[in-house]
Amino acid sequence: MSIFKSLVIISILGTFFIPRYSESTISCSTVTQDLQPCVSYLTSGSGNPPDTCCKGVQNLAAATTTSADKKAACQCIKSLANSVTVKTELAQALATNCGASLPVDASPTVDCKTVG
Repeated sequence: MSIFKSLVIISILGTFFIPRYSESTISCSTVTQDLQPCVSYLTSGSGNPPDTCCKGVQNLAAATTTSADKKAACQCIKSLANSVTVKTELAQALATNCGASLPVDASPTVDCKTVG
């Protein structure tokens, strides 16, 4: 068997035997970075969110694909929302107004146990 064939077989088998972890891969620093452009809008804004905010919301939505990521993002969002006073109606509509789907709204009262 040639070396090339051996490497191909090892590569293929490796993809099946690599352990899959259910731990979250998203960090609070990523969530904070994505939502930072939304803070002034959520605390004192009105109307539609700014484009930079929506870009961050869309990035966050794309990064939260697993249940573990959604729960981790929820905890970070809840913590961020508790650190500032957000307008509830803006927080609840943020993802929708940005054309994205987040696992939770940007509210300090969100129940992260139900996220999945």
